[in-house]
Amino acid sequence: MRLVLARAAEADLERIGDHIAKDNPARALSFVGELQARLLGLLASPHAFPLVPRYEHLGIRRCVHGNYLIFYRVAGQEVQVLHVLHGAMDVEAHLFPR
Repeated sequence: MRLVLARAAEADLERIGDHIAKDNPARALSFVGELQARLLGLLASPHAFPLVPRYEHLGIRRCVHGNYLIFYRVAGQEVQVLHVLHGAMDVEAHLFPR
């Protein structure tokens, strides 16, 4: 298995880090590191987390890390991370923009 981050997921991680860094640069680095470790952890058991209701047909799964939701799918030998979003956001608008 290999981990693949969509451009949107990479941008999400950068945005999260930038937001936290406004108040605490050291915590921004450590928190983004925690998120990255969580992403790598998905490789061990990618099917352990539930499919997102209403989007099961797309194979999108959701993993929680603190207040953040990691949206990903398993495709062949890849874990494809689509987005990393704060739970208070309108996640559907980010996952499925019109």
